[in-house]
Amino acid sequence: MRRREFITLLGSIVMAWPAAHAQQAERVRRVGVLMPFAVNDSEAQARNAAFVQSLQQLGWTVGRNLRIDYRWSGGDAAAIRRDAAELVALVPDVILTNGAAVLATMLQATTRVPIVFVLVADPVGAGFVDSLARPGGNATGFTALEYGFGGKYLELLKEIAPATTRAAVVRDPLTSVGIGLFGAIQSAAPSTKIEVSPVNVRDAGEIERTISSFARTSNGGLIVTASPSAFAHRDLFIELAARHKLPAIYPTREFIIGGGLVAYGPDTLDQYRRAAGYVDRILKGERPADLPVQMPTNYELAINLKTAKAQGLTIPPSVLARANEVIE
Repeated sequence: MRRREFITLLGSIVMAWPAAHAQQAERVRRVGVLMPFAVNDSEAQARNAAFVQSLQQLGWTVGRNLRIDYRWSGGDAAAIRRDAAELVALVPDVILTNGAAVLATMLQATTRVPIVFVLVADPVGAGFVDSLARPGGNATGFTALEYGFGGKYLELLKEIAPATTRAAVVRDPLTSVGIGLFGAIQSAAPSTKIEVSPVNVRDAGEIERTISSFARTSNGGLIVTASPSAFAHRDLFIELAARHKLPAIYPTREFIIGGGLVAYGPDTLDQYRRAAGYVDRILKGERPADLPVQMPTNYELAINLKTAKAQGLTIPPSVLARANEVIE
């Protein structure tokens, strides 16, 4: 090889090396995920799969340019506080949270790390963001529903069990969402001629005592609103409703898969897919303060006909026609 050709070849190799090296050393971004579920919860794994798959479609691959650190609190308040602190200490580029209780704890842990939330009711009223259009702080995301949605639970309960005149409403009394949603349901109650009473979700013993006492009087129904504690005690609510033959409305489809009667609420997997889009935008330089909080675009109605039959209920055709999922 001639000297001039050798020098030219050597020069091209030297010039190409930094680009090849940069490609091999692609920067790895860090995402924290705080889930109010146990690690072996099937619904939690389905939500996470939707999130990760959507990130992959946007060019983020775990092990190549992305690392995800998980914390699974199981719905326990002390565990949520501990896990939030641990995630913040890892200095992630962005954190994904689920639900108002988890978001509130995470905002106490950091006002600097960007947060994307899903399934949070009334984030403005709770003080999590300044407004839906311009959140203003370090958090943005996707709402679960407006408080006015609470009246729909009562209407649906009356449709599937017309004899219902009383409803026990499960709520978390320690969160603004639990208090606000119960208030909305209570305001809508007179129009449906259903008397409502709260059931707090502090512990399993309190839940069982309250619902069992409520069920001693006839024509009762059950409404379970979303909270980490409600999900943690999911099997207990389903078992109590079956034991006392209480027609029950739940917030998400996983209750129905587990044997509950009817669920109505936002499409949870869709919220995780959309959250991946916000995480992508933040990783590419956008600020949570400039990303508007978005309302749900898809709602799901799920019905378990096996449970209806066991409770002696006939679901009206008008309700079945609106269902997205029917378990027979």
